[in-house]
Amino acid sequence: MSAIEPILKRNDFPAIRRAPLRTLQVNLGYICNQTCFHCHVNAGPNRKEIMNRETVDELLRFIDRSPVETLDLTGGAPEMNPHFRYLVQVARERGITVMDRCNLTILEQPGYEDLGNFLADHQVQVVASLPCYMEDNVNSQRGDGVFQASIAGLRRLNALGYGREGSGLSLSLVYNPLGPTLPPSQQELELAYKEHLGREFGVVFNDLFTIANMPINRFAKTLAKQGRHGAYMQLLRDAHRDENLEAVMCRSLVSVDWRGYVYDCDFNQMLHMPLGAGPASGTHIRDLQPASLDGAAISVADHCFGCTAGQGSSCGGALGGD
Repeated sequence: MSAIEPILKRNDFPAIRRAPLRTLQVNLGYICNQTCFHCHVNAGPNRKEIMNRETVDELLRFIDRSPVETLDLTGGAPEMNPHFRYLVQVARERGITVMDRCNLTILEQPGYEDLGNFLADHQVQVVASLPCYMEDNVNSQRGDGVFQASIAGLRRLNALGYGREGSGLSLSLVYNPLGPTLPPSQQELELAYKEHLGREFGVVFNDLFTIANMPINRFAKTLAKQGRHGAYMQLLRDAHRDENLEAVMCRSLVSVDWRGYVYDCDFNQMLHMPLGAGPASGTHIRDLQPASLDGAAISVADHCFGCTAGQGSSCGGALGGD
């Protein structure tokens, strides 16, 4: 038994049920040009898992028969999937809002020089990882040279209009703590980001999302090795707020893995916890009926306290007040 299993098995997170479906979050594969120590996906350059064209078409067929309004693309680096641009183009033709969870450095990689133009041409919303506005902190979490490459990516997006008032091109940044602590006030940190990045680099953006580090995969193993996993889980539990339960992302979102199997959220996907509305063996997107989700139970465990602790945490940032 691993050091983290006894804690996850306590499982006394409050029961919650689904609201109407609005977002389809899709993991296009685990390949990534970076290897970040906090990554709950364990993504990296040597991963081989990647969504194929057949499954991409199954996603589009599900969108056609569902009330989905937003397609949220993640990875790994989702842009490294060879079918990324096809999926974006077809979804946009259907009037679906598309979000790209971009690590910024991919924009500077050989072969991706025109990626920013593609995203702008299709009015894709960019949600970009930048876990701090200080160079040393970013590089310690994401690798040497990542900060400067991220700034270059941001400048490239700004030059296309991203983050600029009136452009219609949304650019959001994502902050997560360096270690086992809760994120600070999202509003206050956003002001600090905008002031520093604007003054030092001439970079502008629309919003900052603060996200708690989830005790899953790479980050969980690091905590266990340091003997800090139990303390972090207790921190999350002690900071739980019932008022955040109404806004957690799993209530209006379905997560899809690279094979096409569905989950209540991206974190449950990484823990292999099947969709609460489906069988224990799992449900494929081709078999998922949107009506079966209405009011259905959501699979929960103790890692879910990471979403309800403090001001709350979701893929769209904080949920409640400071």
